[in-house]
Amino acid sequence: MNQLYYGDNLTILREYIPAESVDLIYLDPPFNSNRNYNILFKEESGEQSAA
Repeated sequence: MNQLYYGDNLTILREYIPAESVDLIYLDPPFNSNRNYNILFKEESGEQSAA
């Protein structure tokens, strides 16, 4: 298969993945937290990160 899909998981599964071809889906929370987890460049305060 070797394809990367971008979008809502449920929509992608319904529209692009054949039925009965997936045995397990693992999702890692947090979900819908409205938090920016990109701390590589800036801290939450907006200052440059030491990372």
